[in-house]
Amino acid sequence: MLDDYFRQYGLIAIFVAVSFIVPTSMLMISWSMSRLGIRPHNPTAVKLETYECGMEAIGGRWSQFNFRYYMFAVLFVVFDVEVVFLYPWAAKFLQLELFALIEMMAFVMILMVAWAYAWRKKDLEWG
Repeated sequence: MLDDYFRQYGLIAIFVAVSFIVPTSMLMISWSMSRLGIRPHNPTAVKLETYECGMEAIGGRWSQFNFRYYMFAVLFVVFDVEVVFLYPWAAKFLQLELFALIEMMAFVMILMVAWAYAWRKKDLEWG
């Protein structure tokens, strides 16, 4: 049983190592190719422009936008991640005991308090 426990953490360690090695090696290969002259590096004014859906950009690179859009996006991400936590619980609902139901009810109540707070602060209104 202990051997299986360490094997599972060994797999996680392998995934973590691969997740660091692959991007780092790709960046190093790209850098070495540019140093050797194999990868071209010829920036032009068009290539350095801000890309905005194929249309000509309006304003500069650091244009200001309304903070409410940022708040709306953050709230969307937070509640979207919470749904990710709810799905596995719902998939195994029949195998779980009463304690898991009570924990999930507490979790959903915390979400409801956060949702009511955001609603009260009018962070869920777009305009």
